[in-house]
Amino acid sequence: LITKGVKVLIICPQDGAAAAAAAEAAKEAGIKVISYDRLILNTDAVDYYVTFDSVAVGAAQGQYLVDKATGTGNPLYLYAGASSDNNAFLFFQGAWAVLQPKIADGTFVIKNSDEAIALQDKAELTRDEMGKILGQVTTNWDFNTAKNLAESNLTKATAADKGNVFILAPNDGTARAIADAFGTDTDVASYIVTGQDAEIASVQYIIDGKQSMTVLKDVRTLVADAISAAQAFLGGTTPPETTTYNNPAKPSVVVTVDQDNVKAAIVDSGYWPADNFTGLK
Repeated sequence: LITKGVKVLIICPQDGAAAAAAAEAAKEAGIKVISYDRLILNTDAVDYYVTFDSVAVGAAQGQYLVDKATGTGNPLYLYAGASSDNNAFLFFQGAWAVLQPKIADGTFVIKNSDEAIALQDKAELTRDEMGKILGQVTTNWDFNTAKNLAESNLTKATAADKGNVFILAPNDGTARAIADAFGTDTDVASYIVTGQDAEIASVQYIIDGKQSMTVLKDVRTLVADAISAAQAFLGGTTPPETTTYNNPAKPSVVVTVDQDNVKAAIVDSGYWPADNFTGLK
């Protein structure tokens, strides 16, 4: 694309650090670089970043758990995305900001991370501190990794560490995997599990009561924002920014979805057709 003379390059990096070389090559050729969804790391070659507010996504997940919790001593299991993905840190940052006060006051008790327990009285974590926690609870965004980790956590846990459980799962694929593991443990009386992405399979899990919530990140909005940014650069202007993430950026809005609003948020909005689901009310 660089040799073909493009003026704007939109990159959706699988690995935020590995994509830096491509961004720098584009910048050297005078091409504007837009990082899409995930931030390209360790480079100043990114001109603009379109994303969902990843911190807000994590905060929505954490808030859902807080809103569903009563009393004290509620078992809390933490899971996260891949440590190679900057978004995994942002999701965890947002969730931790909401959960930490409720961990500190005894509403929740962390059950699967010694590193998180050691830091539970700290409201704001450094990236290195988050990295230590992620090292213990990473799912690598992989269904099987998530399920194996959840099963390992449950094997090590006592019956007292289970009961009515609260689970921070980073996305829908891992949420289903973790839900499957917790759902088959006879010592787990109930569980609340988070997710994100509003995948068809997870929307069905929500309808069926097997996943508690998801965070809808409507890709139609993100695509429109990316196109608008590219058009602005092509027209010689600068796209609007509302935050930085170390780059000019415009986070798109996110929506919490559970059984109460799943039809309105997912079907009535046109995000997924109703015929993808059974039992929808």
